Amino acid sequence: MRDRAELVIIGGGVLGLSLAYHLARMGLGDIVVIEQGYLCFGASGRNGGGVRQQWSTEDHIRLARRSVAIYRRLAAETGFNIWFRQGGYLFLSRDAVAAATLERNVKLQNSLGLRTRLLSPAQARRLVDGLDTSGVELCAYNPDDGVLFPWPVVWGLARVATSLGVEINTFCRATAIDVQGGRIVKVVTDRGAVATSRVVNAAGGWSSQVARLAGVELPNRPYRHEILVSEPLKPFLEPMVCDLADGTYFSQTMRGEICGGLSDPLEHSSLNTSSSLRFLSRMSASLLRLLPRLGGVKILRQWAGYYDETPDGNPVLGRTAGVEGFIQLNGFGGHGFMLAPAVGQIMAEWLLRRVREPLVERYGLERFSSGQLQRETLVIG
Repeated sequence: MRDRAELVIIGGGVLGLSLAYHLARMGLGDIVVIEQGYLCFGASGRNGGGVRQQWSTEDHIRLARRSVAIYRRLAAETGFNIWFRQGGYLFLSRDAVAAATLERNVKLQNSLGLRTRLLSPAQARRLVDGLDTSGVELCAYNPDDGVLFPWPVVWGLARVATSLGVEINTFCRATAIDVQGGRIVKVVTDRGAVATSRVVNAAGGWSSQVARLAGVELPNRPYRHEILVSEPLKPFLEPMVCDLADGTYFSQTMRGEICGGLSDPLEHSSLNTSSSLRFLSRMSASLLRLLPRLGGVKILRQWAGYYDETPDGNPVLGRTAGVEGFIQLNGFGGHGFMLAPAVGQIMAEWLLRRVREPLVERYGLERFSSGQLQRETLVIG
């Protein structure tokens, strides 16, 4: 491992590697990435691959649009087929409050150039064969949302970054961040130390632990999120379906499996990635309620990742007061994969070209102490 670098990124998931990828393409290859496991060890290798532009805030909508544009060309740029398929996202609302939220969101999304439209339950049934819309009041659909296969995204970003000089160290754990006189001077790992003046904390669910190595407290907390996949079926489902009532989401992969998960209000903060019978039971019941035709379908496997959540549902970006050179790139909940291409590009421009970036300023760590929060309400798969 190099003993010095211009920049050290702690976390080799999609966010850390997106930043390394964009920085290297802009000319900064003197980067060391530290990843405690293998590539795709954390949440980046454990998600459902959904990429949507339907959000409730302008920031997220603009980021998602930019990310979709990057994902559309990423396979050609990296040489990895990421299986990006734009079959759309279909949101279901079951009460007047949720329906009003969808109406507001669609109006905002349309004003920013998205093709989202409201659908009646009958129109949703025509879009998804066999969908049971009992109790559904209103739906929202964007045909340009989609799903991809997460692993080749990570591998592709890593391949290009490495070819441009970035050093990626897997199975390497950061054990200390040496801060002297309020400035970072080096990162200590279990495989040696790297002298540097800038460190990016892109450690996802471990971001709070990494921050404490530099004496910094983050509000982020990791929460387990479980997911399952069925046996392959004949293709019948184009969009990702999301039920706002309980957080259920599911799609059909290009191999034919039904893949999805749902929220659990009883889940406590942890980095637990075990699987539970409670999830299997709840998810099965939810799938049967929405698609009765799945009654005889076998579940092949289930697994778990985590959401790196903040109090307002928005990420933590940019500088850290009191520790010069300590950059935050975390707190994306379960939506880091959706936004990583755009965020990596924006953060790279901000770091390398020192351009003023309102997004970085708006989502700085200090907002939690000042109370200037901006809540994202459409947090689901």
